[in-house]
Amino acid sequence: MKGLNVTQLKRLTDALMVTGQTRSPFYADIQRGTMVRPVKIGPRAAAWPAHEIESIVQARIAGASETELRKLVDKLHAQRKEGLQ
Repeated sequence: MKGLNVTQLKRLTDALMVTGQTRSPFYADIQRGTMVRPVKIGPRAAAWPAHEIESIVQARIAGASETELRKLVDKLHAQRKEGLQ
């Protein structure tokens, strides 16, 4: 693993609080590709990397379009995979 990068993981309630969304719109954004997918942290548990959620919130504040948000989400997912190498 290249350089260890420690990040916080946010469970659903915390992720909803940060984004200001409720559950249904949050999961709809994941389906549309405008929110990152969760990572499994256990057999029945998932969470979201805090820095990824923060990046998306900042992009929304800056007025990013849906297309730009999708590109950002794709980039964040790719960075997850790069971290494994």
